[in-house]
Amino acid sequence: MGTAGLETQPSATTYDLEDLVANAWEGKVRVPHFQRDFRWTTQDVLRLFDSVVKGYPIGSLLLWVRKSPAQELTLGRLKIEAPAYEETLWVVDGQQRITSLANALHLHSHFHAPFSLYYDLAERQFIPPPKTREPQHIPLPVLFDLEKLIDWFATEGRSASEYFKEAQRVAKALRQYKVPAYLVRQDDEKILTDIFDRMNNYGKRLSRAEIFSALFAGPEKGADDRLSLSRIADRVADRTGFGTIDTDTILSSILARRGPDPARDIRNEFDPTGRRTPPEFPGEDRDTAYKEGEEALVRAVEFLQNHAGVPHLSLLVYRALLVVLTRFFAHFPEPEANTLRLLRRLYWRVAVSGPAVFKGSFTQVGRVLSARIKKGDEHASVKGLMEAMAEAQPTVPNPERFKTNEATAKVILSAWWSLAPRSLVTGEPYDAQDLSSLLGDQTTAATVAYRIFPRGLSPQQQFLAANRMFLPTDTDPVSELPVLLTQQPVDLDDSTWEAVLGSHCLDRAMLNVLVQGDRNRFLTLRQAAIAAQLRDFLGRMAEWGYEDTPALDSLDLDDLEELDDLSQ
Repeated sequence: MGTAGLETQPSATTYDLEDLVANAWEGKVRVPHFQRDFRWTTQDVLRLFDSVVKGYPIGSLLLWVRKSPAQELTLGRLKIEAPAYEETLWVVDGQQRITSLANALHLHSHFHAPFSLYYDLAERQFIPPPKTREPQHIPLPVLFDLEKLIDWFATEGRSASEYFKEAQRVAKALRQYKVPAYLVRQDDEKILTDIFDRMNNYGKRLSRAEIFSALFAGPEKGADDRLSLSRIADRVADRTGFGTIDTDTILSSILARRGPDPARDIRNEFDPTGRRTPPEFPGEDRDTAYKEGEEALVRAVEFLQNHAGVPHLSLLVYRALLVVLTRFFAHFPEPEANTLRLLRRLYWRVAVSGPAVFKGSFTQVGRVLSARIKKGDEHASVKGLMEAMAEAQPTVPNPERFKTNEATAKVILSAWWSLAPRSLVTGEPYDAQDLSSLLGDQTTAATVAYRIFPRGLSPQQQFLAANRMFLPTDTDPVSELPVLLTQQPVDLDDSTWEAVLGSHCLDRAMLNVLVQGDRNRFLTLRQAAIAAQLRDFLGRMAEWGYEDTPALDSLDLDDLEELDDLSQ
């Protein structure tokens, strides 16, 4: 290891947060294209601002000072037309912090998660977007800008005037907060990437997708126009409404499309001389692999939505199955109807019996099943997939433990979705758009799986599926479920109301018990109905009693005729 490094030591400085954010908005702060994707959640951004106002340290930034051309920049949700500067600040360490500050305090990006934050002047704390805006809830961009702050208290926040001093205090703390930074002045980009690699591998391990993105980032020029793993995730979400798939799954899907082992070594992916097995798409470059991988992934998602009854990522039982399906639809873009039926069986058999077949190790599912898919032979591929589950036994998950981040709840929610759940107020069925708009990028359906009785039950009863309802709505008064269930809306006739109840595994007998105040009996009755509906759903989707045979047109009828002749 050589000892050559920086020609001059980094210089230490501090920035007022107000100046740092202004620099970012003007395009004087830029993020190298090999940086990891932004991955902070709303809670991370809340904690950052809480630390700032409390005067806590938020860590030093490491910034590379260099000349930069005019270009259109993307910083979080911000699009910035940046002019050329003799000196710009390229972020080597601190991207998550700078992106959060610049977006949460800007009027345009403030409307997008995870940057949409408010300050509760009464409770003296930062909060996510409240379901009901109160006068004391002030948006961060307004709080940050003194002129807008004064206008807000003269108009929208007039009734919260008693909190003006608190707003002044927080606004001053934000603007004047000192952010420490080290400035590196060095022309050699290799040294910069070496610093980046060392800082992100001492105590903080990069994800596989981040390593892959850095290895195959390509030149800085044109980076904004090229696909990346995170852009593919965003594009697939926009095209399908399925939600935002994590970049590690995106990468595994792209790799599965190009070869039977999605867990293979990534460093030689586009170098055929360094690969242990030849690529299935020889000569394909990174950009083509990304583009075609996205198309195959979209087809796999559409299969889940339109054939397998999985409308959103939050209901996907195992992401390894999405990787396998991407490989299948890459090689067979338009499968036969019988193949689609068999793939549906496969999904649901793996979903409920996979842990037993694969001994609970789902790290191998993607590899084992992907290896069964043979380029150019649809029938052999689907046959091989079904044979991998030959030992699977009919299984029905236990609905007595309903946790939205676990496989059982995802299966139950898919079963409920097949009933076309209806609004308890209007009687209208919810659609996939309702689900997509409410769940967005969430990985569980916790926000639309409401508890009927949030309190007053034993811990065991709280976990029952019978205490949950699937209601993708932002208008129905879901906080009053016991009341809603016992009061048929006056504008809904009896047949419509019974259809509404049936769409939630309910009936009038259960509601009569609820009206009498017998919660235990109500839960027992509904739990039995849920278990029966779940058995029926899985029976239809997994089709355990059917032969997993190929379509008739895949059989060689000439061979059958020869066998028939020999038997005579």
